[in-house]
Amino acid sequence: MAEADTPKELRQRAQASKGVPPSSSSGLKKQDDSTDSAKGVPSSVIDKEDSAPFSIIELLRTVAFIVLASSALSYFITRESFVWGMKRPSWTKPEQIKAWMAGPVQYTDADLAAYDGTDPTKPILLAINGTIYDVSAGRRFYGPGGSYSFFAGCDASRAFITSCFEEDRIPDIRGAELMYIPRDNPEVDNLYTKGELKSLKELERRKAKKDAYKALKHWVDFFEKSPKYTKVGTVKREKGWETKGPAPTLCKKAEEGRPSSRPKPPGKE
Repeated sequence: MAEADTPKELRQRAQASKGVPPSSSSGLKKQDDSTDSAKGVPSSVIDKEDSAPFSIIELLRTVAFIVLASSALSYFITRESFVWGMKRPSWTKPEQIKAWMAGPVQYTDADLAAYDGTDPTKPILLAINGTIYDVSAGRRFYGPGGSYSFFAGCDASRAFITSCFEEDRIPDIRGAELMYIPRDNPEVDNLYTKGELKSLKELERRKAKKDAYKALKHWVDFFEKSPKYTKVGTVKREKGWETKGPAPTLCKKAEEGRPSSRPKPPGKE
């Protein structure tokens, strides 16, 4: 005689007749553990999303947001610049890149004359202390009719010291320091002994040379540090050119600007 079916067996037969696979309480528990109780999302999917690396697109979005926010804040504060007033680096400019690719050039003083801006197909070049710069970006100033056109097409180092822009468009700076030395004045000079006067004149000449050097260096540094003008090469000259021939005379403007006399010695004013 067959034994009566237990309630559990009856339930399993009923589920099988309906096409529902039998399940145990442990299986239900396992299924409950593998899904999100609130949304029914498998926990494996959630774990995978939480462990996913930061994508490149998200990184680019973050960077773009920071850049835009910084630019907006910069303009709000400065009222004129989106980059906090920073200037464009000279190495990013086409003129500088072109100069690097072409390499340094060498022109003689005679060659430089062809680059004074009169030929619109050529760059405008000037030289100072033997270094050549492309100043085409300042054509309005260095081109024909410009306020600094006398500097174009030559090395006018002497004029940068004396401000004699017509007469001193030359690189020879010998004697330019005289513009800082007081003129001789017998009435004052006789108040010194010969030894005192000799020592004083030597000190005056040393100081004058330093002043002339500072005046030239000011403009050398200006072009060297300028983000607008590009260094392209050097002037080619024969060795020892700076000591050959007679020294240039001081131009009229510089001569007239010299101190009229040296100060009187202490106690004899």
